[in-house]
Amino acid sequence: MQYYGPLYRALNPIYARQPLSGRGAELYGGRFNPKGTPALYASLTVMTALREANQAGSFQPTTLVSYDAGIERVFDCRDEAALQAEGMDAAALADSTWRDHMKASGEARTQAFARRLTANGFHAMLVRSFAPGAVEHDINLVLWIWSDAAPSHLTLIDDENRLSR
Repeated sequence: MQYYGPLYRALNPIYARQPLSGRGAELYGGRFNPKGTPALYASLTVMTALREANQAGSFQPTTLVSYDAGIERVFDCRDEAALQAEGMDAAALADSTWRDHMKASGEARTQAFARRLTANGFHAMLVRSFAPGAVEHDINLVLWIWSDAAPSHLTLIDDENRLSR
């Protein structure tokens, strides 16, 4: 499938000057990317982005950014048949022990799934949010490949250059 439209991220202010870098995910690894692999975890709504960025403890300082996206090769994790064809299911996507598996074996099952998707030419995946308080319609777009041009176009919305100040 393809995704065209707005995306939102709630960033740790440490990364606010590099909202297109994927550096935090690269340093620490994420549910859908191993350490050493950059990724952008974006959301389809502002509230989902805020839930994603503040999953533990009290609400912390956050920089909210938006993007205009045109991503042509997107895997849709809401499609159960497509998941099964890739050897994955909704329960495995939601597995809260992915960090433990990453630490124990170097790669969580969800990270291996993402690696296979990128090897098959996917630039991103749509997947529901697993942040506390998220519901079925809270959707994220996890990007592994993005640039300022098609087929994985992502443009930061910062018309007033606020992040460069």
